[in-house]
Amino acid sequence: MLLIVWIAVAVLALLVLGVLGYGLLGAAGRLGRELRGLERDVQPLLAEAQAAAARAAAQRAEQGADRPASAD
Repeated sequence: MLLIVWIAVAVLALLVLGVLGYGLLGAAGRLGRELRGLERDVQPLLAEAQAAAARAAAQRAEQGADRPASAD
C-alpha cells in the first residue's frame, strides 16, 4: 500500500514539474516574440535619433570651422 502512495506522489510531482516547465517555456517564447516586436517598433525611432545626432554633429563641426581660431 505504501508503495502505491509513493508511486502516486512521484507521478504527481512529475506532472507538476511538467506543467511548470511547459508554462516557463511558453512564457519565454512569448517574451522573445514581444522583444522582437519591440525592436521592430523602435527601429525607426533609433534611425531618426541617429540621423538627428549626425545632423547636430555636422552643425557643430560647421560652426567650429566658421569661427576663427583664437590665440589664448
